Amino acid sequence: MTRAEYRLAVAEQVILGWHWARSSGADFAGIWDSDATCTNESLLSAVDEIILLAEIHAFPMASAARRSMEDALDVAVSCLMEEFLRLKVWDASQIEIRLGLRFAVGKFYSLSSADSGVSLSLAFPTSGSISTASTIDELYASGGSQSTRVDAVTMLLDGEFFDELDLINPASLSVLHQIALRVIRAGYTKGLLHAFTNVPCDVLHRFLSILQMECALKTDHVSFEDAEWWTAEDMIKRWILETKLVAKALAVMQRQLLAQSCGAFDRFKNDYFMAVAKNSVFVLLRFANGFTSTEAPDKLVYVLEMYEALSNAAPGLLLLFTAQRVELVSRQVEVVLAKLARALRVMIGGLIARIRTADCPQTTGSAARGVGVHPLARYAMTCVELLSPHRAALDLILASGAAPAAAGADESMNSLGSLVVVLVTSLERHLEEINPDLSSDDDDDDAAAAAAASWHLFLATNASYVARRAVDAGVEPLLGDGWAARRESLIARYVASYVESCWAPVVACLETAGRKPVKVAGKFSSAFDEAYESQVHREIPDPALRDALRKATSEMVVPAYSAYLQKHPKLQKNVKYTAGELDRLLWELFQGEAAERNKL
Repeated sequence: MTRAEYRLAVAEQVILGWHWARSSGADFAGIWDSDATCTNESLLSAVDEIILLAEIHAFPMASAARRSMEDALDVAVSCLMEEFLRLKVWDASQIEIRLGLRFAVGKFYSLSSADSGVSLSLAFPTSGSISTASTIDELYASGGSQSTRVDAVTMLLDGEFFDELDLINPASLSVLHQIALRVIRAGYTKGLLHAFTNVPCDVLHRFLSILQMECALKTDHVSFEDAEWWTAEDMIKRWILETKLVAKALAVMQRQLLAQSCGAFDRFKNDYFMAVAKNSVFVLLRFANGFTSTEAPDKLVYVLEMYEALSNAAPGLLLLFTAQRVELVSRQVEVVLAKLARALRVMIGGLIARIRTADCPQTTGSAARGVGVHPLARYAMTCVELLSPHRAALDLILASGAAPAAAGADESMNSLGSLVVVLVTSLERHLEEINPDLSSDDDDDDAAAAAAASWHLFLATNASYVARRAVDAGVEPLLGDGWAARRESLIARYVASYVESCWAPVVACLETAGRKPVKVAGKFSSAFDEAYESQVHREIPDPALRDALRKATSEMVVPAYSAYLQKHPKLQKNVKYTAGELDRLLWELFQGEAAERNKL
């Protein structure tokens, strides 16, 4: 055995012993510990010995010793790769400590307004102690709620928090140099570049841990169903916050890394950071991709917020990458955004279909107060109100493709304004189908008239509600010229139909020819009382509609009654009501429960 063969055998024994321990799952000591201190000199010496033998070409080509050396060199380099992946380059400990202290100081006192001025009140959990909470986890354990985590991490987005942190572990820099130097000497630079694909990032992991989103790292697919206690809103809120944090943290990490001198590792710094950034972005994209198969309309706003967050974060994230790397990341971002947009269009189609086909029990005139805002109208306009702040995103999504026609969507729907028009039109058509059967088998004209009056009042109430909510949501200007005027005309038509159905029969009592005026007046008063009692307890919450109904009713009833009294002046002292009293009573209509209280 030559001296070179002996040196190889000694080094090979150490290296293969390390490899066996690693492969068998037994405990084994690496070269460096978590503090970047060399704790296994023999293993490092063995690696150096094999690299040196390879450098000096100690063995002839095709010899057994050469094959053994090459095999040992592969193991030695894999050892270096393992050390690199175990190395703690990024340090997130300051995030825990500073975030914990900031949150403690910020939450210990909160301002609460009082009638006499402003005073301080204790807002921090009373079961914990600020002085003993050294990390954010200990702080939460002292009494914080789940939402406390999100509230606390939100502080990171304010001010210059990241600029105050040193996110690089200084002790790791010398180890990076030593690993890179040996990899270069061994001729395995491609292997190191490949190892970057699995490189961990303690900063990203720590954010995910604080926000309890570790599942984003462990699975290839995440969905609403994966979280046992999360609500969809909470899940999206955490992801949006994580996206903003990652974008801000990566920018600071890139600046700090490039400012460091890492010796032989300097030639790899850019590739290394590109891998860290790509892995971080792909974690976010994988999480978002899990919701691209969601079709439930109830999740529409949540997924829309996710789409907006990714769209807004993408430009800043892409700026982190070099020209050679940005295309891959950009393409993946565009794929996820396109899939989210497609899912959103499906949800929009489902929303329209739900409004068009929702089960609406019939409401007839026999119901004393069945004229209020229908739950479907509240649902539809709440959807409009929730969607209105997302106009820019919806305009882009709808312009890029129509919602599925099979779901009941309109192919011309290409903006938020056109979506609202479709929703309102679908709602009104559906509500009109609630029309009670006005034909009566037993020729009960009074019942038919009451049913018709209730129906028209119901339609007027809901049309007025839709118009008011459209204004409140700020979408009225998007609905096109003349929409408001058409809406007012529609409401006026419903009001006129209501007055004709309910009060025209009362006025018709005055038109009875050939009867004594006293009996005519008595019949009118009786019909008026009946109509009044049926209407005074109805509640119209919209003041403008309430006044319009009262005005239209008064304009039909009072002038006709006044003219009849003038035609028969002898009735002035024998009638139940004067024209003025009639007018006052009509302006008490539609008070709801207030009418009962006024009687007391």
